[in-house]
Amino acid sequence: MTARAADRARYDRATAQLDAPVAIVDLDAFDANADDLVRRAGGKPIRVASKSVRCRALLERVLAREGFAGIMSFTLAESLWLGRSGFDDVLLAYPSADRAGYAELAADPKLAAAVTVMIDDPAQLDLIDAARAGGSEVVRVCLELDTALTLLGGRVRIGARRSPLHSPAQVAEMARAVARRPGFEVVGIMAYEGHVAGVGDAVAGRPLRSRAVRLMQAAARRELAERRAAVVRAVREVVPDLEFVNGGGTGSVQHTAAEDAVTEIAAGSGLYVPRLFDNYTSFRGRPAALFALPVVRRPGVGVVTVLGGGYPASGAPGADRLPVPYLPEGLRYDPQEGAGEVQTPLLGPVADDLLIGDKVWFRHAKAGELCERFDTLHLVEGDAVTATVPTYRGEGHTFL
Repeated sequence: MTARAADRARYDRATAQLDAPVAIVDLDAFDANADDLVRRAGGKPIRVASKSVRCRALLERVLAREGFAGIMSFTLAESLWLGRSGFDDVLLAYPSADRAGYAELAADPKLAAAVTVMIDDPAQLDLIDAARAGGSEVVRVCLELDTALTLLGGRVRIGARRSPLHSPAQVAEMARAVARRPGFEVVGIMAYEGHVAGVGDAVAGRPLRSRAVRLMQAAARRELAERRAAVVRAVREVVPDLEFVNGGGTGSVQHTAAEDAVTEIAAGSGLYVPRLFDNYTSFRGRPAALFALPVVRRPGVGVVTVLGGGYPASGAPGADRLPVPYLPEGLRYDPQEGAGEVQTPLLGPVADDLLIGDKVWFRHAKAGELCERFDTLHLVEGDAVTATVPTYRGEGHTFL
């Protein structure tokens, strides 16, 4: 029996009394992935990206482990909810226009101490001030650095379009703009190199593309390490007691941790290891988050139909954004139908071994987005479900 076949047998036994659709997290794999992230971080603390987890119980579990400290959130409403729930170090990774949220933040000493917001433009400070509604608490802010690699005098750009702050001078001037405003305090710098951390460099069947990605990423790492160090030096001239410099992501943990200027690493997807992280040379994780759909039809030889399945991930549309049939091995989508909203045909000789009611296990393309489809996660240890916990959705929250 292969390792994957053994996993399928375990998951089927663990969920035998549960009707599909159903989502699980294999805690043995989850904990092993957490250990691997800590090893790769080389002693620097890992701030957990909540967007990639979306389950308070699992955030608590990983933050209880040595090597993890703090949360990187994705909306202000989520940040405040986490702060009210007892998480005392929450970095909001994206700017917000949530005026009601800013009013609550500025009026509550506990939340103001726990939550740090992201800015990259003085207009964001104006919005926060206009939203204070009399709240006088100092708002902690983090400055985001654009990490994109620019070539040919800026005519070529490689990387996500995030912050407009690219040079040390621009980030330092933003720090001075904050320092001039009462009611704000710069406490950190963030720089997410998504073109390194979030792009696979070993795409199956694409050797030339994979080599090009590796060359690009090597150049991007060198350029960013030098520029990030210069940014930190420039900002420390304005804010000598800067608390943190955050960088990285699951795919670049060990590379970012090697930079002296970086004090902490962000990672989250590496806990679940969704399918988009199969194409990396820098690490190998264990799939920990899966969902199962039930076989409801057998339309013909070599075909079964499962209920549901149309759970695409965010990003540029493409086949790599679809969940992948994982267990049993050997199933694939019908190219004429793909993953359907209410039913999904699956092809392959192994389909003939499946009966009505059997489970087919899938891996989502991206990590936490799976939790937008399920109210609960069943936590599996060995071949048993040892706990069932709510996702954000299960607690009544869909923040985006």
